Amino acid sequence: MNETVLVVDDEERIRSSLRGILGDEGFRVLDTGDPAGVMDLIARENPALVLLDIWMPDIDGIELLRRIKSERPETRVIMISGHGNIQNAVAATRLGAADFIEKPFSVSGLLTSIERVLERESGGVRMAGSVAAAARAARKASGVAPSGRRQRTLARSVVAAGHGLHSGLKTGVILHPAPPGSGIVFSSVADETAITARLENVTDTGYNTTLTAGGRSVRTVEHLMSALHGMGISNLLIKTDDEVPALDGSAIEFCRQMSEAGIEEQDASIEPVKVARAIAVGNKSESIRIEPADRLIIDYTLEYPRPIGRQSVHFELTSPAAYMREIAPARTFGFVKEFHKLAEMGLASGGRLDNLILIDDEKVVNTQLRFANEFARHKGLDLIGDLYLLGRPIHGHVIAHKTGHSDNLALLRAIKAAL
Repeated sequence: MNETVLVVDDEERIRSSLRGILGDEGFRVLDTGDPAGVMDLIARENPALVLLDIWMPDIDGIELLRRIKSERPETRVIMISGHGNIQNAVAATRLGAADFIEKPFSVSGLLTSIERVLERESGGVRMAGSVAAAARAARKASGVAPSGRRQRTLARSVVAAGHGLHSGLKTGVILHPAPPGSGIVFSSVADETAITARLENVTDTGYNTTLTAGGRSVRTVEHLMSALHGMGISNLLIKTDDEVPALDGSAIEFCRQMSEAGIEEQDASIEPVKVARAIAVGNKSESIRIEPADRLIIDYTLEYPRPIGRQSVHFELTSPAAYMREIAPARTFGFVKEFHKLAEMGLASGGRLDNLILIDDEKVVNTQLRFANEFARHKGLDLIGDLYLLGRPIHGHVIAHKTGHSDNLALLRAIKAAL
């Protein structure tokens, strides 16, 4: 391997530990506890990677990162911290850090991060040759020819920050490219807990969709999952705290940032979930069913008290552009009178005038609607997000009436049982 890694940390025991770990992996390791001399070291040694502590005497690691990316933008940097949080991680990623890991880190977690960062080329992610070969071998062994649909990831990492709709706390997400076959995985900046975005990990569908694994949960994932489904993203590592930020209450900002980062096709295929017959759940007042179709089609109808009334939306997921135009901008909504009830339940603490549509008994009180049927479109947005929890895109015509997250997940369980 012989790639050079520069370790910048004021703690000698950390530097010593990293010298041993990385040396055993075949890296040439340089280290320093003197932040003032880092730029000279980088200029002289041209390391493939810098491991940079965020808290050091005299020089803030964030400020040093800013200087590195300003003077040597091609230098890859992983930030390490004993006091990590998503705000620090978001700040570092925005400045160009390739990753952010928390002390005390495990050897496997550290090496996984380094491997992922060093496999990037030109801001994208390349699949290691051995992984690509394994994927091709698996397809050959299964006798399944690759479909016309390739797996996709982001060409580079993106970040988004805001407040959690239900917690009210500042939070954020870092979306990292991931290799083929990874799926959508949520992870904490504070530990290595990984929560795969799959049906079996759903633990709450009351007023949002919550995923749980390994003793950790992340809630309100539905808007981001909808954006990933709509944009056709197959593989992604998502670092966040306990709740995905609400942003403006829709999925459009996630889509815009992913579009700006670029979406990269990968050397592996993905087969959509295709239903062979109609499957239905629910009752006379609330119902949802799916019928065979050659793409995802949504017909959603809601009925609310005035001033919403009855609304419907018809949407066909023909392209990411169609999703961004017709569904992604639709915002979440709530009635003023419901907020007292939600507050008693510890929910909606982050509801603000700029991240949802607020309605009283007569009208929308805080904004102008983006669509005449924006409420129905947002229900379709939630549905598209929940449907992605099968781990693959779905081809089928979904007809829903007055349903929510729990109904969406009931349909997914029925589809999974039928498969």
